[in-house]
This record gives sequence, C-alpha cells and structure tokens, in this order.
Amino acid sequence: MTIKVAVVQMDPKLGQNDVNLARILALFRDATGQGARLVVFPECAVSGYGFATLEAGYAAAETIPGPTTAALTPLCREANAYAIVGLLERCGDENVYNSAVLIGPQGVVGVYRKAHLPLLGVDRFTTPGDSGFRVWDTAIGRVGMLICYDLRFPEAARALALEGADIIALPTNWPDGSQNAPQLVTRTRALENRVFLLACNRCGEESGFWFFGHSQITDPGGNVLAEAGAGEEICYADIEPSLARQKRIILRPDAFELDTIGDRRPDLYGALTRN
Repeated sequence: MTIKVAVVQMDPKLGQNDVNLARILALFRDATGQGARLVVFPECAVSGYGFATLEAGYAAAETIPGPTTAALTPLCREANAYAIVGLLERCGDENVYNSAVLIGPQGVVGVYRKAHLPLLGVDRFTTPGDSGFRVWDTAIGRVGMLICYDLRFPEAARALALEGADIIALPTNWPDGSQNAPQLVTRTRALENRVFLLACNRCGEESGFWFFGHSQITDPGGNVLAEAGAGEEICYADIEPSLARQKRIILRPDAFELDTIGDRRPDLYGALTRN
C-alpha cells in the first residue's frame, strides 16, 4: 500500500496557542486536500518553544485529550487521515512535558513525551518523558515518534525499529547550529534502522534563535525523498510503509547480504544499559 505523507514546516508564534492551532488546522486541510494520509507538524507547534520560565511554559500547556486533539479529530475523521502535532502537555499541578500526539479518525491514538532534554528553550524546565518508545499500529502502518534531540541518541530510534516501526515521525525545533541533523543524522537513522523518517522542523525566529527549516522525508535506504527550504512549506512524498519491514538487503544472493537488525550482537552490548 502506497500512501502520501506530508511534513508541515511552519512558524509558530510563542504563547499564541489559538493563532497557532488555527494555522495548524488550515495547513492540515491543505495537506489532506493534496491526498496526505499522515501529516506531521513541528515540535511545540501549538505553543512555541522559547519560554523563559516553567510558569510561562505551564501557562501555554494543555491536557491530552484537550483543545488540540478536539479540534483535529473531526478533521482526521473527515479526511481519513492522521496528524502528529508537537505541544506542551500539562499533567497535574507542576509537570509539563514536551510531547507529540498522534491523532486519527478515532481520536487520540498515542502520546510520546520527549525523553532526552537539551539545555535549550522550554526543555530547560520540562519533565523528562516517561512514555518510553512505543509503536502504534494504524491503518497506514506502524508509527513511532521521537522529538528533536532524541534523534541524537541512536538507541531511541533503534528501540522503535525493534518494536516494529515502519515510520518514525520527528517533530523538531532545529535552531542554527544543528544543520548536521538533516545533513547527516536523519539519513543515518533511517538507513541503520531501515525505516521511513519524517522530520518536521519549524522555521522563523523566536526568543533570539533562528530555526532553519529543512524538514525532510527520508526512506529506509537513507535517501531523501523530499526536503524543504528555509521558509514555510509543506513537503510531500509517496511511501510504501511495508518496505520498512524488509530488513535484509540482498545485493548478491549468498555473497553480499546485510541486515542491521538481524545481524545485531546484543550479547556484546551490555555497556549500553549501564549508567
């Protein structure tokens, strides 16, 4: 089954949730109007990212389910499509998570909370994610999520691959200085795990940082199928999720075959689980 996917590179406005959500809904309609079955938005697309205090981030956070999921669910149902949106998730009286939510025709499908937190933006104050690395079986394939800095840790993407992910969605806020992520890391993670990687960056300036765009859709061979420029843009690609399940690459039968999942040596990797 071939499906069209989209990454929506946009410029969220800090703390203007209503404005950002209205823009997300309009762009989702645009993308699904072009036939996209999965539409990925940036990290903190609903709220913006560059908050100076926990209190400011908490004020822009929302629950899941909440306003964003309530607004997107009927659009997903109407288009028979899925959305992945980055937002700040409020949980209890103090905890704020940097989260991504997967929404489908039936409503909330899954939530991922960012596990690896850099000293940057609102992540200086958010609670480290506790959701683990899960994969959700959907009508368009097996979908996992990471957020931004998580990509720098190969164990995270590998965990999703071992859970059976066909597609890894990466809502991100790559600021100037992180250009090696789309140049090198996205392609490497896709190739080493044999998955489709949908990296959706924001663009524009916020809180003294410039976000350079270059959202990207990469196939299981590490090939870039689509890449945005520096401004607002929607990138599309046609993908076949089942190709991500073909982990063994046969270049010459019985002479040159590679399987970066099946050829692993977990018995030698004990250091990976030691602090």
